[in-house]
Amino acid sequence: MMKILMTAASRDLRRVATAKLTAVLAVTFGLMTPPMMSLAQAATPNIFTAPPTESKPPAAITIRVGEMIDGAGGVRKNVIVSVKGSTIDDIEDDDGRRQVTYSFPRLALLPGLIDTHVHIDSHFGKDGRVANPLEAPATRIMYAYENVYKDFMGGFTTLQGLTSPSIGSPSDIDLRDAIARGELPGPRIVASVDLINERSGTPDDIRKKVRESVAKGADLIKLFAAKSIRERGEKTMSDEQIAAACQEARALGKRTWVHAQSADSVRAAVLGGCNAIAHGSFATDAEFRLMAERGVYFEPDIGLAGHNYLQNKERFLGTSNYTPEAFKLQEESIALKLAMFKNAIKHKDLKIAFGTDATAGCHGRLGEEIVYRVQTAGQPAMDALVQATSVPAEAIGLGERIGRIRKGMEADLIVVDGDPLKDITAITRVLFVMKGGKIYKDLAADTAQVTQFAFKPANR
Repeated sequence: MMKILMTAASRDLRRVATAKLTAVLAVTFGLMTPPMMSLAQAATPNIFTAPPTESKPPAAITIRVGEMIDGAGGVRKNVIVSVKGSTIDDIEDDDGRRQVTYSFPRLALLPGLIDTHVHIDSHFGKDGRVANPLEAPATRIMYAYENVYKDFMGGFTTLQGLTSPSIGSPSDIDLRDAIARGELPGPRIVASVDLINERSGTPDDIRKKVRESVAKGADLIKLFAAKSIRERGEKTMSDEQIAAACQEARALGKRTWVHAQSADSVRAAVLGGCNAIAHGSFATDAEFRLMAERGVYFEPDIGLAGHNYLQNKERFLGTSNYTPEAFKLQEESIALKLAMFKNAIKHKDLKIAFGTDATAGCHGRLGEEIVYRVQTAGQPAMDALVQATSVPAEAIGLGERIGRIRKGMEADLIVVDGDPLKDITAITRVLFVMKGGKIYKDLAADTAQVTQFAFKPANR
């Protein structure tokens, strides 16, 4: 659908068409927020507003907060963050007397959260079942946008969309580009295109497929080197196939993200030169040490996705590899993954990047994975927050732009109700979202809601 819009005859027509899509999406999902309306208006000046006139550069936005968690392990109390344009201009101590644009003296500020593993267009259809991959593209992209908007409002200002055998589609690229152009409000998207697995051919065939994916606009290459956990996670790709994909991608300046469940598939991917391992359910100390030695990022998912499958079993059952036996293995994997993660976090030099493997039913709930890691797996809250901000920023190649609160970085900022270092559930109560210096959510401006979500003293 977006491709059709983007082939309109003129620039003005494209802008009008995009605004119409924005309105349709908003009405369909009840998402017509002020930022969305303003973006729709900006896209079509001849319809919504008078022709633009010359204006002065925007003034700085200043934000007062009671606590700033910087994404790199640091904490500061009572600060003012200044934003000019799309970037952070300054961070100063707050004496309480300065006038500011936004004042949240009892709330906590963090960098925008980053999920490195979501399936953007996975959703439940009108019949309540997980949608058929052959669903009309126009319908699919509508649901995909609903998903990313929910995640965005949940504080995730950057998402990495990873293709899967049954639910992937090119809509990730369309949404990525529309959002990047400012035509739709939403998170920054990093996207793969085609999946590569054991059926992708010889090493030479795979190298060609990598080149084709890059030509289509892929930011990274997704490999399936093993079966699903619902199929016991056995290694499927040969070492030569894995190495061909990883090496060709590296030669083209692209990253590789490898679905690997079994220990041998993890080892093959690391030795083959990949950048990141997803899942690693059967990984052991040996694989954790190898990843750490090679500087490979590890992206485990241990809570949200697995529990979501079980909560929505009847909506998945009978599609793809979702069989009764598969669900038994899925249920068993929860304890397996929890034990694996508890072991992984003991390896302090292992670079763990946050990812949920979010599918239908997970979008809008991504922060629950962070809560699970702290409350159930026993991970220190600061480690969990760093792994959801600066570490994934580095893992997706954007570490110099996002993931930290510091001068010169993109102003991707969120404000949450409470201190997540003391109560990690605060990370699921997002009151304010800024991306690239633009504000997309501000519940804290509503006095009634500030009272409802009042910050509680540390000694509560």
